[in-house]
Amino acid sequence: MDIEERSEKKSLTAEEIAGILPHRYPFALVDRIIDHEPGIWAIGRKCVSMDEPFFQGHFPGKPIMPGVLIIEALAQTGAVAALSLPENKGKLALFGGIKNARFKKPVTPGDVLELRCKMVRCKGPVGVAEAEALVDGVIVTRAEITFSIV
Repeated sequence: MDIEERSEKKSLTAEEIAGILPHRYPFALVDRIIDHEPGIWAIGRKCVSMDEPFFQGHFPGKPIMPGVLIIEALAQTGAVAALSLPENKGKLALFGGIKNARFKKPVTPGDVLELRCKMVRCKGPVGVAEAEALVDGVIVTRAEITFSIV
């Protein structure tokens, strides 16, 4: 996925993300937006900690972040990009579908997920985004996410 690297980044703190997304603990899965271009793309970060509530049952003795939560973190990153447009302020981004999701490596405590989401098609309130999650520069998850702005 091509997202331009630039020297002047538009980052967002957890507090700023909370002003855009309605998600709260334990379902707020993006710690920071490293950079974004409203309506086009966003790069987020999720620091995976052993204290995450899902590790209590997934799996005892072998903690692995559930794939569905990696997808959710990617969707939240894309929602920041979509909802950062002035015309979408105060709206919600809802899942419409997931295609071609692939999980290439497990994500475990101590990993830092880099979440990349880029809008590829939009028609009215419905859009499609390419998303990928990386750990140490290696892709661990890739998917196409469909969403609707309401």
